[in-house]
Amino acid sequence: MNAKKTAYDYDDLIACANGDLFGPGNAQLPLPPMLMFDRITRISDEGGDHGKGEIVAELDVRPDLWFFDCHFKGDPVMPGCLGLDALWQLVGFFLGRTGASGRGRALGVGEVRFTGQVLPTVKKVTYHLDLKRVIMRRLVLGIADGVLKADGETIYEVKDLRVGLFQADGAAAAEPA
Repeated sequence: MNAKKTAYDYDDLIACANGDLFGPGNAQLPLPPMLMFDRITRISDEGGDHGKGEIVAELDVRPDLWFFDCHFKGDPVMPGCLGLDALWQLVGFFLGRTGASGRGRALGVGEVRFTGQVLPTVKKVTYHLDLKRVIMRRLVLGIADGVLKADGETIYEVKDLRVGLFQADGAAAAEPA
């Protein structure tokens, strides 16, 4: 397994989406176009604001991205829910990287604040998550705070983003062996 890696390129992310990175039935990223980042530039089980780990990922923004044509005609903007989903995707990836089994599912968010937009003129979106809590019992759960930056300017802030890993039958995942 790639548990020691501190960065993942696009090919790694696609391997994860295809179920090849963490093994069958375990955490997967969505395939494009729902995969909302191009690379993970830093991931660590330590550090971050709470000392529980952190993740930094990037999306190269192009005016031809699929959502700009439909959201909204004549007024293109990345839907806020897609940025939020990217942050959930990253927490699920973090949990899968620990070796815990199960499929990732978003469980909620405590607070979301939008102060800007991702427009087609933006060049790069950066996601930064600080893990607050990682529970590795019958319930595998990650809780994180994070930001989304557009060309270096913070435009989303989230608190208490929650993702769990679940077995195919819906039961919470067990501790890794």
